[in-house]
Amino acid sequence: MSKFLKRSAAVLSLLSVSMFALAEVTVESPYVRAVPPGQTNTAAFMQLKNSSAEAISLVSASSSIAENVELHNHINEDGVMKMRQVELISISANGNASLEPGGYHIMLIGLSKEIAAGDMVDLEVKFSDGSSQQLTVPVKKVMAHSHHHHH
Repeated sequence: MSKFLKRSAAVLSLLSVSMFALAEVTVESPYVRAVPPGQTNTAAFMQLKNSSAEAISLVSASSSIAENVELHNHINEDGVMKMRQVELISISANGNASLEPGGYHIMLIGLSKEIAAGDMVDLEVKFSDGSSQQLTVPVKKVMAHSHHHHH
């Protein structure tokens, strides 16, 4: 019995160490799209960089200003752009994932307050490796389908 206890104690201490380990996923240039007053949904975009040797997925997100936060993707179905909720957004090992207009994004549904460009929004993102990050994300005006936008 004592052997078993020792082992689970060791496992527990390993878990708590990895919780405080450097996040494997780096979130870069996140922003939330400003929406006109009265509109209750918006989307968050960001670049996710995975610095580990294993694929990690973004599995969920939450924000204090939205009732529901879902992961979505835009897919082209017979020439029609449709939004689909997805279970996760995968980031390949040592790779990155782009959450951007027209592709994967985090949908904030049922906004509890109006947001305007320049506001800061809290967003927590959770990953498949058990880590989560608290982000403070700026709200930006995004011009839809602007051709002046270069990376």
